[in-house]
Amino acid sequence: MELNQFVSELQQSISVFTPEVSLAATLMVALLADVIFKKAKNIAAIIALIGFVVTAIFMFGQECGQQQQAFSNMIAIDPFAQFFKYLILLTSFIIVLMSFFFKELYSESRTQGEYYSLIVAMTFGMFLLVGANNLLMIYLSIEVMSISSYILAGYTKEIKRSSEASLKYVIFGAVSSGIMIYGMSILFGLTGSLDLAGINAYLQVNDVSHTAVLISGLMIIAGIGYKISAVPFHFWTPDVYEGAPITITAYLSVASKAAGFALLIRFLKAAFISDVSGESELWFMLSTIDWQFIIAILAVLSMTIGNLVALWQNNLKRLLAYSSIAHAGYLLMGVVVMDDIGVAAVLIYFVMYLLMNLGAFLVVMLLANKIGSEELDDYVGLGYKAPILGVSMVVFLVSLTGLPPTAGFIGKFYIFAAVLNAGSEWYWLAIVGVLNSVVSLFYYVKIIRDMYIKGVEKENESSFEFHPLATALVLALAIPTLIFGIYFGPIIDWANNSVGIFLGN
Repeated sequence: MELNQFVSELQQSISVFTPEVSLAATLMVALLADVIFKKAKNIAAIIALIGFVVTAIFMFGQECGQQQQAFSNMIAIDPFAQFFKYLILLTSFIIVLMSFFFKELYSESRTQGEYYSLIVAMTFGMFLLVGANNLLMIYLSIEVMSISSYILAGYTKEIKRSSEASLKYVIFGAVSSGIMIYGMSILFGLTGSLDLAGINAYLQVNDVSHTAVLISGLMIIAGIGYKISAVPFHFWTPDVYEGAPITITAYLSVASKAAGFALLIRFLKAAFISDVSGESELWFMLSTIDWQFIIAILAVLSMTIGNLVALWQNNLKRLLAYSSIAHAGYLLMGVVVMDDIGVAAVLIYFVMYLLMNLGAFLVVMLLANKIGSEELDDYVGLGYKAPILGVSMVVFLVSLTGLPPTAGFIGKFYIFAAVLNAGSEWYWLAIVGVLNSVVSLFYYVKIIRDMYIKGVEKENESSFEFHPLATALVLALAIPTLIFGIYFGPIIDWANNSVGIFLGN
């Protein structure tokens, strides 16, 4: 009977695990095809794209409105996880398309099969992470994701800064993983459970050491903070973003950050929130530990340090790295609120952030292919040499600042609205956020100034020519960035529908 029950549960788990199975199959087929068809450089990329489409079809076929579990509640399949899976899948798809136009990747001495296969493997790891409902599964998912990202960060290994970036990424990653798993061991020792729901249930009826809970929680948050590039766990970000291939830099800045935020929100709510019935939009902390204030401090530090240090950057990749740190701070403002409105605001922000951030990195990559530089000083007059890319870059930068009528404005509007709606005790956080947005305007406008104002005398110089598909990809990101600044209702509805109880609680 036990065997029959086990087989039945396994079949049920696999039936709701089809998107992840699809990604695993895509990874295997891509590796095999690369070995068999060695002369076809893009065979793995094409298989990856097909695999992503098939995975999206499987996800679309799932009952998105239901909460389900897989493998003894180790993985949750719910609307919240589905939202982030779609986000990660779309980012992976765009990154593969971007990689077709990445000049450094297609040097004569480099193979491309492993590169695209590792992107699929990283996507698989992030799919596991956004639904992880168990401390052990959280750690395993992070490692699956991280190992792939470590290799991808140093994929252009003959370039010194790329090897350096990969080494720093590995070292910081190992330290953060060690801190996180030590925090998990303390939490397991306190509660006797690895399951987030079990931890929650134990904390509700038992009196445990608040100091031990605080220490373990901080250690786990430190590990997650590393993934989302939150201060003071951000030290790896500028060097790795500058040294890694620009496609991977863009990937880390969106997909990896999204997976990290999905984990942070699920961990806090599933383990430390007392109201898990789903009947109320308000959340209540289990213990006297003020997790909201701790997250608020991380948000302020991330926004402020990210924006202030970005003011002094001349390398575009490094500048966007500090910008990414600042945006992690804005997103943490939504987590601080700790209610359904705040989480919905985070989800809305991520959709907008995906478009504007990937677009900015894509423009930097295409221009770097032409001028061989990512330095701001070399961007003088580029707005006239690359008119479509120049205008698109202006749209992305205005959106990153959070000005209307762009998608970035809608994202920040909902974040600030969630903070203000939480009560007068958080008004100070909203004020800090607004002031930081003003600071960010200075370094974003600095790029626009160099592209257009400084280069007026070079207006008559010959224009750059780009592949039509590359230009189309830029426009495919720029146009929605403008459209979602005006018509954003479907995104709001999708985000609100994706926020609810997390399975197993």
